Amino acid sequence: MFALPESWVWDFWFADDGEHYHLFFLYASKALRDPDARHYRASIGHAVSADLTNWTRIEDTLVRADAPAFDDLATWTGSVVRHPDGTWFLFYTGSTSAPEGKNIQRIGIATSQDLVTWQRSPENPVLTADPRWYERLDAGWHDEAFRDPWVFADPDGDGWHMLITARATAGEPFERGVVGHAVSADLRHWEPRPPLTVPEPRGFGQLEVTQVEVVDGKPVLLFSCLAEHASADRRATGTTGGIWAAPAGGLLGPFGIEAAEPVTDDSFYSGRLIRRRSDDQWVLVAFHNRGEHGFVGAISDPMPVAWDGKRLSVLGT
Repeated sequence: MFALPESWVWDFWFADDGEHYHLFFLYASKALRDPDARHYRASIGHAVSADLTNWTRIEDTLVRADAPAFDDLATWTGSVVRHPDGTWFLFYTGSTSAPEGKNIQRIGIATSQDLVTWQRSPENPVLTADPRWYERLDAGWHDEAFRDPWVFADPDGDGWHMLITARATAGEPFERGVVGHAVSADLRHWEPRPPLTVPEPRGFGQLEVTQVEVVDGKPVLLFSCLAEHASADRRATGTTGGIWAAPAGGLLGPFGIEAAEPVTDDSFYSGRLIRRRSDDQWVLVAFHNRGEHGFVGAISDPMPVAWDGKRLSVLGT
């Protein structure tokens, strides 16, 4: 388990340079006392490992910018990919304050040659919520949701895709969560596209920290949502929420959000799938969310996963 004695650790993502795994994680000081206050004090830390289990913390990656900036409140969840020219690209969420204690989220870029020293793009933010398809700040929701960019190469070699935690412009409030979408030819310039999903009767108010992978030959969409942000139909089942897996037709869908099944309960959150190099095993890593005494705030050891019929399951549970 990766834990910091002085700080809570939560959302995270990986980069694999072929020799080391790089863990990029959100953290905030426990001196805040209230773990719910951590979101507006988040910075992006960095640790490295040879085995996904034993981690060495190194220098931080990003902290919030000086005002006024799109990321002057906090730097939140993202992903890292490598351009064919060798440059590493960090895509991250920038948050800035809005009235009534709310916030607006947009997406920015930082680049690095060594995964350690990062420079923000002067063109930030590179993406904002396009009102043609995505809900802007609204009295019925607690933020302008446009965050958690997950970037991957087009499977046919035609540029790059970004999946985004976003909300549709219409529908029941706790069903409006959609998988936002944007495309790029060069990782630097991005074009917003319509969402890849639509609000569903058994949907979610938000699909956080999305990731799409092909696990043992089957594509799957991974996301997280707690019961408090799920549809009434979901809450009626008694779910606590946690990490969910939805069937997918491919890396760009279609995604069966209505058919999503829980992979964990709310003791874990913000799951990431990664293929372990040592044994070629797909594993799930997540942050410890709910414990006996409330919020935990530490990152789990790898948990092997496999298909149980049509359902993605953690082995041994």
